[in-house]
Amino acid sequence: MAKKVVATLKTATGKDWAKVIKAVRSPKTGAYSFREEMVPVDKVQEFLARK
Repeated sequence: MAKKVVATLKTATGKDWAKVIKAVRSPKTGAYSFREEMVPVDKVQEFLARK
């Protein structure tokens, strides 16, 4: 899968996207998990502000 993401990001339209990784804490166990998502560059701050 990583090869597809890298190949997509090398195109001109791929530069408008960012891969964001956010640590999310589980309310049940208190353990952290990581949430990865491809978001447009201008929406990165909105993604990080969400719970």
